Amino acid sequence: MKGNKKYKDSVFRSIFNNKPTALELYNAVNGTNYTDESMVEINTLGDVLFAVIENDLSISIDKKIVLLVEHQSTINDNMPVRFLAYILSIYLRILGNKIYQEPLVKLPRPEFIVLYNGEDPFPKEKILRLSDAFEKTDNNDLISLDLTVRVININKGVNPELEGKSKTLNGYVTFIAKVREYAKKRPLEEAIKSAVDYCLKRGILTDFFEEHAQEVIKMIKIEYSRKDELKAVREAARNDGRTEGREEGREEGRKEGRKEGMEKIQNYVLELIEQGLSGEEIKKKIKKSKVSFKV
Repeated sequence: MKGNKKYKDSVFRSIFNNKPTALELYNAVNGTNYTDESMVEINTLGDVLFAVIENDLSISIDKKIVLLVEHQSTINDNMPVRFLAYILSIYLRILGNKIYQEPLVKLPRPEFIVLYNGEDPFPKEKILRLSDAFEKTDNNDLISLDLTVRVININKGVNPELEGKSKTLNGYVTFIAKVREYAKKRPLEEAIKSAVDYCLKRGILTDFFEEHAQEVIKMIKIEYSRKDELKAVREAARNDGRTEGREEGREEGRKEGRKEGMEKIQNYVLELIEQGLSGEEIKKKIKKSKVSFKV
């Protein structure tokens, strides 16, 4: 998005996009005990693919490991493909013109993590594979390319051993759980303020909230709007895809209908988010809008 630059980051990214907390998170998810923060390098991956798609966290450890982390409230089965694009971008930056030279260039080992805190039931951990996306062929035994992603459920109480390994992650999980709890009974902004107060009174993420309380309110509101946006995009894209598919009478028609319908709706909804509208306001705008999403 072009607007709202100050609040473009999520709460998760704002908390963990620095060396101390990033290293703490890495140790927690991998069971390691690194202590030297100078070994950590934060990689910037903004705008790798599209202006509206950014990697949440990318760090290098001692130039030997690259950890890519996405934080999601819905499970996206296409994450292996997205991580493939992200890591390729990093490797191309490392290689430069060396990619055309004969000596082997050593690359840091990649690790891919999705931290899930959505409300739908999900196991403590699951592995997603790039190879699951490949079309089936007569030679299914031969796979020349694969990539695995660990999806870890960080919802409160689901992975207590993980929460115990990272005070910062535990604080974040507690805060999000409180926002959801309060939002069931009061307006979202009031729920966020109450969750922040809850954490401050108990010494949870104190430094972060004392410095970024107002930004947190705006970031959470935008995150909630984006969740509503994704739901609207998926549903509208499915409907447009079905309609287009029937009109064309071909599978290709259905695919193109979903793709173009999604693009049109997503662009419109992103404009509404940039205007600072809430998720409920976005829903009403879409319902009343005369913009045609047919392709």
